[in-house]
Amino acid sequence: MNKTISSSSISGKIKVPPSKSSMQRACAAALITPGTTVIDNFGNSNDEKAAMNIITQLGATITTVNNKMTITSSDQIFHSAFPNKNVMVSCGESGLSMRMFAPIAALFNYEITFTGEGSILKRPMDFFDEIFPKLDVEINSNGGKLPVTLKGPLHPKEIIVDGALSSQFLTGLLFAFAKACKSPVSIRVKNLSSRPYIDLTISILNYFGFHMENENYEIFTLHPRDPLQSHSIKYTVEGDWSNAAFLAVAGAISGQVTLIGADLNSSQGDKNIMEAIYDSGAEVSIHEGEITVKRNQLKAFNFDATHCPDLFPPLVALASYCTGTTTIKGVNRLLHKESNRALTLKDEFKKMNVDILLDDDIMTIKGGNQIKGTTVSSHNDHRIAMACAVAALGANGDMIIENAEAVRKSYPGFFNDLKELNVMVFG
Repeated sequence: MNKTISSSSISGKIKVPPSKSSMQRACAAALITPGTTVIDNFGNSNDEKAAMNIITQLGATITTVNNKMTITSSDQIFHSAFPNKNVMVSCGESGLSMRMFAPIAALFNYEITFTGEGSILKRPMDFFDEIFPKLDVEINSNGGKLPVTLKGPLHPKEIIVDGALSSQFLTGLLFAFAKACKSPVSIRVKNLSSRPYIDLTISILNYFGFHMENENYEIFTLHPRDPLQSHSIKYTVEGDWSNAAFLAVAGAISGQVTLIGADLNSSQGDKNIMEAIYDSGAEVSIHEGEITVKRNQLKAFNFDATHCPDLFPPLVALASYCTGTTTIKGVNRLLHKESNRALTLKDEFKKMNVDILLDDDIMTIKGGNQIKGTTVSSHNDHRIAMACAVAALGANGDMIIENAEAVRKSYPGFFNDLKELNVMVFG
């Protein structure tokens, strides 16, 4: 599916979509805690659907009434004996679902095979090949990639893990250890990346009644939860800063947009997009929980995206309209995304008359030239599609985005929301 974006002056108010990162973690927390969880403000992205599919495959039940989702789980699903059972689940193209739910699935005493589709089949999962045997889990992977078959039950033990590739592996272990530990047990971590996502994991586990201690993101100590404690929890998914970032940049580039439901007190690291927007010179006002971003004369900025690498695409779109040379740190975090995002951004924005240089961990964007409307490819990467759409707002000519349906992974309503904000979208 192609989408054509014409140069437009964006204007209006928009409620930001629910955070898929929060929703996926809430699904995991609901699975490992006996009782019922009522989730409000959930989304319908492909990643969220993958999480819901996995927890039902593992024994939870889901009912949805009036935009409220009820998840019911019990301890019995973890203790039932099915030694010859083999369950196959798909994580779609969601790296978080795969990396988070694999340790939880390892709590079961039967074989569970994880499959996926698209770019997830090429992304490294050999972390589990190294860690699971230390926790008494049998594992068979495809050379460190999907499909992965594992069989527990996992036994929490003092281990050391490397968090350099992705914090999502640690997130999964924290959920599994929180569920299974019978006495305090610690995970030692070195080289942890994306710390804000671990903050999000901890906050959700705490919300669901689990307890852990975090010592400088180097030692995480899990404590047993009362085995007799059941729950009936109401959880509201907060707005998604990863997607709000594109809308905020759109306002800075071309007009004015007011964001509803983007919480500046969130633990989501991608809220730091506002730092870049402030530094670029865009006008920002905050009133009664609403954030308004308005176009202004934009100037180059410097930004460290090491712990929030998903911000690279909207940051590149913003930098393209800034006079001067912008530098963004954290390129090494982009290799194993839906595409090699550093090279993809360089290639696609080159078509728009934007020069991007890559030097080890630093990306340099030379902005301020007239953006050229042209045909670009999403490379089946949702964030590339959205970055190209935002960059089109002030372009000289129409921007045609190939494979624009990639946005379904995280923000299915993206193009409809642009239309609501008076952007000319065709296709």
